[in-house]
Amino acid sequence: MREAAQLARVEEFLPRWRELPLYQAALDNDFSRLPLIGKRELRENFPNNFLRAGQNLDALLESKTVELEHTSGSSEERTPVLFGRGWWNEQEARVLRLNRFVAQVLDENPRARRATLVPPVCNGLVCFSNYTSKSARTVEATLFVNQARIPFLLTEAEFARMAEEVLEWSPVFLDLDPVHGAWFALYCERHGIKFPSVKFILCSYEFVSVVHRKILQRVFGVPVFNLYGSTETGHLLMENEHGDMKACLENVFYEIVEPDNRGVGDLVVTTLTNDFMPLVRYRIGDLAQASEQPYATNYFVHGRARDALRRRAGQRVTTLEIDGCFSDVNGIAHYQLRQNERGDCDLQFIPDREAPGAEELKCVRGQIENLLQLENRIVVSAMEKLPPLMSGKFRITCRV
Repeated sequence: MREAAQLARVEEFLPRWRELPLYQAALDNDFSRLPLIGKRELRENFPNNFLRAGQNLDALLESKTVELEHTSGSSEERTPVLFGRGWWNEQEARVLRLNRFVAQVLDENPRARRATLVPPVCNGLVCFSNYTSKSARTVEATLFVNQARIPFLLTEAEFARMAEEVLEWSPVFLDLDPVHGAWFALYCERHGIKFPSVKFILCSYEFVSVVHRKILQRVFGVPVFNLYGSTETGHLLMENEHGDMKACLENVFYEIVEPDNRGVGDLVVTTLTNDFMPLVRYRIGDLAQASEQPYATNYFVHGRARDALRRRAGQRVTTLEIDGCFSDVNGIAHYQLRQNERGDCDLQFIPDREAPGAEELKCVRGQIENLLQLENRIVVSAMEKLPPLMSGKFRITCRV
């Protein structure tokens, strides 16, 4: 199914969506004229904004018809999310099959175990927020390993516990937040720990930087794939075996709105499979770019819109563009580039096993200065740790 053919399918859903109070006044027969919505509209009058006539949330929960989760709160206050029981796993399964390598591994291992290492404040299906026993953190074929918000503060004993649990669990793949995963990988590298059962790694939950990807590939020696989405939308894009980000047209209708002259704009999605909380023209808060190919479309995720920086002349520079400056630099485990209101920048980084040399730092600094057209030199500092957001996620670029 090509993108152009989706619009007719979307319009078939309009009568059903009009049954929800949120959309009763807004929906008309011209999909392109519908207003964009965001997290604020999802929170206002919840759950009544998504309940059809005669529905009651308590009754739906008691009958185990739906699941109630919450977003992590990285960009705004935490937002409730409602979906049918089993929906999360079903939409994930469709997206994972966009990657032929992953699909083959899962076909060969129909009950594939995973070990998940993510921030502890997010969707209850993908993390735990309290310190609990291993048995309490094991849900069907998934073991939730991490229980700390700041990976840089973890003790050797806690890392040892995590590594021992993963080894004993023998997962087919790792499901990682890239920052938390890379820091765990460095511990494993220092102690010569390998996970022979692991065939691939999924990175999700926040922007996947080249510095984190390099560490994960170096330490674990398996393919690393970007799985992009959010709690409220489900998974949206999957990196295939060729490194291209692909869309799941069965799950989502995709739009790029207000694009700049390069085609980078706000990613707006309409979800097609969550009947209890369909998101119609939902602005997810990320910047993206679509590249039309003869038989498909490749997508580039540029990072959070609020994390974009500015050139001296005012043009937007995205997290993806900044991160590209680190492609040829070794010795950085994590970083944050901050830009103040005058346009000046400082770069803080946590060294890898060996810190980058002076020439490497000079090179990456020069690339960023040219990209941002800076008048003043970037101040570069090595750090032992960098703070996350309250959600446990990190911003590798930000305006302060």
